[in-house]
Amino acid sequence: MAAMTLLEARDLTRHFGGLKAVDGVDFDLRSGEIHALIGPNGAGKTTFVSLLSGRTPVQSGAIRFRGKDITRLPAHARVRRGIAYTFQITQIFSRLTVFDNVALAVQGRGVARRLASETRAALKRVGLEDRADQIAGTLSYGHQRVLEIAMGLALHPELLILDEPTQGLAAGEIALFKTLVAGLVPDTTVLLIEHNMDVVMDLAHRITVLNFGKVLATGTPGEIRANPAVQSAYLGG
Repeated sequence: MAAMTLLEARDLTRHFGGLKAVDGVDFDLRSGEIHALIGPNGAGKTTFVSLLSGRTPVQSGAIRFRGKDITRLPAHARVRRGIAYTFQITQIFSRLTVFDNVALAVQGRGVARRLASETRAALKRVGLEDRADQIAGTLSYGHQRVLEIAMGLALHPELLILDEPTQGLAAGEIALFKTLVAGLVPDTTVLLIEHNMDVVMDLAHRITVLNFGKVLATGTPGEIRANPAVQSAYLGG
């Protein structure tokens, strides 16, 4: 049986002056998949996911999540609907403990009675339970990125958007990250914006390539590797 469509965007557009950052994009995300979004610098990837998460207003077009129109919902309302977005630059509270960082995310869902248990569950899911009392700013950069994922998971999202999560990570940290993300599905759907092609090809079930604000191609990793237009525009083949 085909996987349910969790999110769909139709004719999504966002221009900044004369720059067509996102230019009539159609996009479908299936429930329980890891879907990678790739493309050259300036292709419109971060603007596109900012439209999906509500951090940038849509100029025209429509977004539906679980069959309901969310095009005009603000970002905080989309979080409550089940969309969590982690940033290119680590967004943690560096002076708080690892536990308190995740607890703040749990608290945002209004589950005070289960605050401690849900915080510990999110930390355990990403392998940080032994670092709960450590000050977040003293973590390695790789562990800070993992903490950010834990904060996202604490929101109980159906869709977790990861924007350049391996940027700045060492090879060993990237290996741990891939194991972590692979273990999130099918309970959590992942939209991954990533430049590291080894990570993309190892993790993604499907890939969408953006170029100059438009969809150049969508397919499996094998189909994307073999696509002449993608090779010419991005993969250098």
